[in-house]
Amino acid sequence: MIKITTPLTQKQILNLKAGDQVSLTGMIYTARDQAHLRLCQLLAKGRELPFDLKGQAIYYCGPTQTPKGKIIGSCGPTTSRRMDELTLPLLKNGLAAMIGKGNRSREVLQAVKKYRGIYFITYAGCGALLSKYVRKAKVIGFPDLGPEAIRRLEVKDFPLIVAIDCKGKNIFPRI
Repeated sequence: MIKITTPLTQKQILNLKAGDQVSLTGMIYTARDQAHLRLCQLLAKGRELPFDLKGQAIYYCGPTQTPKGKIIGSCGPTTSRRMDELTLPLLKNGLAAMIGKGNRSREVLQAVKKYRGIYFITYAGCGALLSKYVRKAKVIGFPDLGPEAIRRLEVKDFPLIVAIDCKGKNIFPRI
């Protein structure tokens, strides 16, 4: 298991290969379809985002309601391909990593390579288990989106697998 921390550096990203198992500690940001749309709209207008993209990781996740006494509800990954049309502007503006489930489009694969980013997957169907790696959670953007609001999560040893590395190597069958 390779241990990494956020914000991610180019050195960390360059050293990771497709198929590597990773343990991530630091801050990650949840964002799904509607949050991606709003982030891209803000970028197009030259406006400030709820967080600086540089070196950061977006987790394609919309947590369930937080049970009493817990930090966060179930927080498993959602299908990444739904964000593909809105991924390129984020990578172009410094996003380092994405976390989700499933394969990505050819365009995203090429953009990951071009902008030297990385795409991780995590365990689908294990949202309750993944919530145990979250130490803090706070809504920082678009609270009107409810579960799809942007949250800053502080995670410790969050389990990931490198699905697409910065050289364009992919663990999924050819796309």
